[in-house]
Amino acid sequence: MSDIPAGPAKDTTNPASEPPWPHPAYAWYVVVVLVIAYTFSFIDRQILSLLVGPMKQDLDISDTQMSLLQGFAFALFYTIMGLPIGRMVDRRHRIRIIAVGIFFWSLMTALCGIARQYWQLFLFRMGVGVGEAALSPAAYSLISDYFKPHRIGVALGVYGMGVYIGAGLALVIGGLVIQGVSGGDDIILPLVGEVRPWQLVFFIVGFPGFLVALWALTLKEPVRRGLSQSAMQTATSINAAGKIPAAIPLRKVLAYMNANRLALFCLSMCYALVAMMAYGVAAWIPEFFIRTHGWSAGDAGIVYGLIIVVFGTAGVVCGGWLGDVLTSRGIRSGRMWVMTGSAVASIPFALFYPLVESDTLALIILMPSTFFATFVTGAGPSAIPEITPNQMRGFVAAFIIFVVNIIGLGIGPTSIALMTDYFFQDEAMLNYSLAIVPTIILTLAAIIGFIGIKPYEHNRDYLKAYQVRESQ
Repeated sequence: MSDIPAGPAKDTTNPASEPPWPHPAYAWYVVVVLVIAYTFSFIDRQILSLLVGPMKQDLDISDTQMSLLQGFAFALFYTIMGLPIGRMVDRRHRIRIIAVGIFFWSLMTALCGIARQYWQLFLFRMGVGVGEAALSPAAYSLISDYFKPHRIGVALGVYGMGVYIGAGLALVIGGLVIQGVSGGDDIILPLVGEVRPWQLVFFIVGFPGFLVALWALTLKEPVRRGLSQSAMQTATSINAAGKIPAAIPLRKVLAYMNANRLALFCLSMCYALVAMMAYGVAAWIPEFFIRTHGWSAGDAGIVYGLIIVVFGTAGVVCGGWLGDVLTSRGIRSGRMWVMTGSAVASIPFALFYPLVESDTLALIILMPSTFFATFVTGAGPSAIPEITPNQMRGFVAAFIIFVVNIIGLGIGPTSIALMTDYFFQDEAMLNYSLAIVPTIILTLAAIIGFIGIKPYEHNRDYLKAYQVRESQ
């Protein structure tokens, strides 16, 4: 770091050399399409949380095995494939990468409907993860090139709505389907044959994704911004080809990440731990209402799905907006403060809703728990372009997504299942697992978030100095 000027540096890049920003109306249109794609990705990802009972019965599996389908099987390839795909995002046509990813994960979701054995479902869930790994790294990069820096938080917050719209709709759609087919006979489908009601759900949520893939392919690839003047001129001239010249070597990307490792570690881990809590809770709350409060699967899916749609989407937009507000007021670590505050504010609600006797009161407490926990989904992604050069954003985003999902999605659902299966050794004690595990996780997230505030500020200074040096 000896060649980097000490302290904040003035950005001497020439904004006049960049073409005009895209029209705001079209930029928001792109976000809408990406939100719809993200929504379908989470419908396909989260639908299993409502199918725990019938799948366990038909496949003769435990809570832990079910949690591996919900988390590890998906997260393993989602995270592994995210890194090379993130590298492609920095060098190739991002719209095409997104379209191919949507098509592939939709196909794998539909194939889950023909699985007859546990290992088949496990493989198809891996395939869903491979496809979905293409979306967010490319979407983060696209949005940072469609919106001016002071608008990125809100734009990425709106994009993050897809998480909660999708997760909520997965439960609502699944609940309605289960209500419609519960107690009925198996269904006969053309070319497929006889399927169980829970298998039909995968076809219903998988096939519409093919249309979304075609829609995404119609979007325009934007000019990449924040490059040196010569690179910008060349990139603009060949933008239609979707490939930028002189891609930064991977060793330089890794060197940049190493120089800012503490900031990236704290950002990733704070985000990942809150996500671990959120994924774990989302995987088991429907079953919690079934086991603890005697609800039907259909009712649990519809009610909890609506809570996720309303309070999850509100939280992610508020998190992105609040990060923009704090940053615009001169608080350079504003987004990190939002993530830390998200963990702190969620703790009391996450602790108490599983323990109250009234199902109505549990729902009421669950609402602010969902709202505050989702702040990180708005603030976390919008921090990436704030501390990362443009030509590194795809890889850095993929790395952060790797950490978030291998910990959040890969471990979150299983951590609660392990507590139920091996500590309490009683399925009826799921409510205590939901109270203990998320509270511990959120406390760790808050501690790491506080530690990361100063390194985050330093990373922003380092980025400015880096951009000055690269432009000379």
